[in-house]
Amino acid sequence: MSRADMDLLLAEAIGPERRAFRIAGLLASAATIAAVLLLGLSGWFITGAALAGLGGVLAAQGFNYLVPSAMIRLLAIVRTTARYGERLYGHRAALMALAAVRARLFDRILSVRDVRAVSAGDAVTRLVQDIGALEDNLVRKPALPAAFAGAAIGLALAWLASPWTSLALLALLAGLVLWAHLATPRLLASAATDMAEALARLKASMVDYAAASPEILAYDLAPAIGRSLAVETAELDSARPRFARGEAIIDAGLVLGGGIAMGAMLIFSHASLPVTVLAVLAAAGAIEALSGYVRGVSRGALVAAALSRLEGMAGQPSAPVRKATASMAPARTIAFDRDGMNIRIMAGERLGISGKSGSGKTSLLETLAGIRPAGEHCGIALDDQLLASLPSEDVRAAFALSPQDAQLLSGTIRDNLRVARPGLSDERLWAALEVACLAVDIRAMPHGLDQWVGDGGARLSGGQRKRLSIARALLAGRPWLLLDEPSEGLDMATEARLAGHLDAWLRETGTGVVVVSHRPIFLSLVGKGRTINLKDRR
Repeated sequence: MSRADMDLLLAEAIGPERRAFRIAGLLASAATIAAVLLLGLSGWFITGAALAGLGGVLAAQGFNYLVPSAMIRLLAIVRTTARYGERLYGHRAALMALAAVRARLFDRILSVRDVRAVSAGDAVTRLVQDIGALEDNLVRKPALPAAFAGAAIGLALAWLASPWTSLALLALLAGLVLWAHLATPRLLASAATDMAEALARLKASMVDYAAASPEILAYDLAPAIGRSLAVETAELDSARPRFARGEAIIDAGLVLGGGIAMGAMLIFSHASLPVTVLAVLAAAGAIEALSGYVRGVSRGALVAAALSRLEGMAGQPSAPVRKATASMAPARTIAFDRDGMNIRIMAGERLGISGKSGSGKTSLLETLAGIRPAGEHCGIALDDQLLASLPSEDVRAAFALSPQDAQLLSGTIRDNLRVARPGLSDERLWAALEVACLAVDIRAMPHGLDQWVGDGGARLSGGQRKRLSIARALLAGRPWLLLDEPSEGLDMATEARLAGHLDAWLRETGTGVVVVSHRPIFLSLVGKGRTINLKDRR
């Protein structure tokens, strides 16, 4: 995925929220204008009141404090209300836009031929952490119009003291913007990249180690894993202070600029003391308004690092020869022509595959299912078109896979079954569970279809996970069923019942099946002469 693709994806996701971002920008500008006016007016009011008090009773009685105090209250209310509205609209728009970005990036992963190339840990860290950096950037979008508004009102109030004070403030504001843009790549770019990559590696490792926690405990690997994580944590701890130092230097420039601006107002002002104080505090308010924009620029280093990582997440999608369509005709034939093996099976027919471990049985099913790249010379054709030439969506639409290692969601039984086809009725779910010989087990559970299966199905036995995966494949409604060691983890009686149920279901639905198994009872499902051995290619 190129930067242009990423920019287009972001633009499409942000599009529906542009109105909300505009409202957030207007509210941020209103809050900033109110804040600068409030600061300047308060300084003028306090100074004027003090001078009136020093001038004696008549001067104090003649000082009009009602209008300024009312204005101060009004500006305080406007600032608070506008800031709340800006946060509400800005954060909501950012969250909605990035929810769409996450969904589109996930679709991008699925469009790649070899989805196994993106590990779970890597996908999680990038879809959460890196997009989180983009969220921070979007939330700060209203800072730009707010900075312009704050600068404009600050310059106008400074002009009341003297044109020279206004020009001095303008020069300082321009200098601070230039400072932020020049200092950010020098001070933050390298540290931001190192920090993002170190944090991503650490999170990916944590996800992967969490998935392997039973093995880690069983083989007493926790001390070694702890040392490995300590090394990765040290890399992160090394990058974070460098980034923090860079941010501190940029912030120090802002603080210094604010002090210089206030001093310049005092030096160049030719107005009365209250107006001079107004200009001093207005200049401070204008610098403060600029700080949000400057911090957004400095955080741009993190955004650039996140975009760079997101660009490479999905790689290049499979190049379709023709556009995939939802109404494509069901696949009628599968042909294998490679390494001396020439087999053609028609819709509704059955094929068994056997062979020693490592002979490529699972790889063959994964290639058919579209989760492993077919390659130009794989020798597998679907409806007389080479698998490698078909869009991955068309390939996946033809097959329902029950893999050897069943992957389950951390949800309920119903959640996992409806992955196959959302919206299926409970009646359909129970029917599939009956075929998979799992209905009795589920009915015995306290919550039935609403039973929580745990992280990755941890609360189910290996055989239950396998049969739940088979039931899910049955519900997909695809023309071909792919079964990889369907009886793994089952006792002989359950294995026999499952084979019988599947045989009846295949006859009833006319679904074709390619089954990989070492068990004679499942290879007998396909009939004599319909089994190939990947070792000798019979």
